[in-house]
Amino acid sequence: MDAITYEALGKAEYANIPDPESAEDDVIIRVKASGICHTDIDILHGRYGSSKFPLVPGHEYTGEIVAKGVAVDGFAIGDHVVVDPNFHCGTCRPCQKGLTNLCENLGAYGVTKNGGFADYSAVNQKNIVGIGSLAFEVAALAEPVGCVLNGLDAVDIDRIENTLIFGAGPIGLLMALALRTRGIGDITMVDLDESRLALAETFQLNAIAAGSRDLEKYSRSMDLVVDATGVIAVAQGLIDYAANGGNVLFFGVCPPGKTIQISPQEIFRRQLRLAGAHSLNHNIPEALETIDAIGPEIFRLISHRLPLRDIVPFLGHERPSGSLKVVAVMDE
Repeated sequence: MDAITYEALGKAEYANIPDPESAEDDVIIRVKASGICHTDIDILHGRYGSSKFPLVPGHEYTGEIVAKGVAVDGFAIGDHVVVDPNFHCGTCRPCQKGLTNLCENLGAYGVTKNGGFADYSAVNQKNIVGIGSLAFEVAALAEPVGCVLNGLDAVDIDRIENTLIFGAGPIGLLMALALRTRGIGDITMVDLDESRLALAETFQLNAIAAGSRDLEKYSRSMDLVVDATGVIAVAQGLIDYAANGGNVLFFGVCPPGKTIQISPQEIFRRQLRLAGAHSLNHNIPEALETIDAIGPEIFRLISHRLPLRDIVPFLGHERPSGSLKVVAVMDE
């Protein structure tokens, strides 16, 4: 089968590799759509995951079941499914507390086991969810939406009336759209990219240029402030915009080892809630419900639909100006 493989640190290739073999509780999925996440780039360069190569990347993918093991129950050949990539041990302390995304032995398809940038993928039946008639490329957004929902679970959502999100890329916009399904309408996006800010406005979101003096009016006034950039300088300044009693969510993936300085006195005196959110926590069904609630406009977050062979350059370099979600769409 055709696949993208990480052969070694920093080395991505389009290659032909053997078809996957399935265990008795696996299904074989013919992949139909697989989205790029910045994590895929971090894996390639050793900033995330186990750095054990070779590896087929891709953890945001959907497809059709074309074969199944003898122990698979509840799914049929021909079913359309999305992959919940994470798998956990079930026995460590985080798992016992229901925090499976923080498993001490966490693995994931496309991270520690071959994933979705291939014609076929073998996936355990516990890691698939039916998508019905939902378009494959939209269903591939279920994984990042699941991450967004895990982030919202980390904050005091019931007391949020307004939100400031730094980063109007696909994950920041998904955060905004998910918040709107929770009844929060006052949402402002901050970004350097004028085209992304213009797009945000078409979603009826407020838009402010990063570095603009207009940001000053948001000082200490926002119930929720989110970093969706992974930029250290942005993370450093988040609490400046949080209202007393507000929430600060570190959602972007900052470089490993980098640090910021925050005053504990300020956190104490202003009763701020600082939260982080890692990955998703087996909430794909809720993510699919959120996608349905967002509606057809979610299609507009997909800027590139490309054949698998054309995905490799996007994994090794900065993305073209104006790009949002990039999805490999497989041949029929």
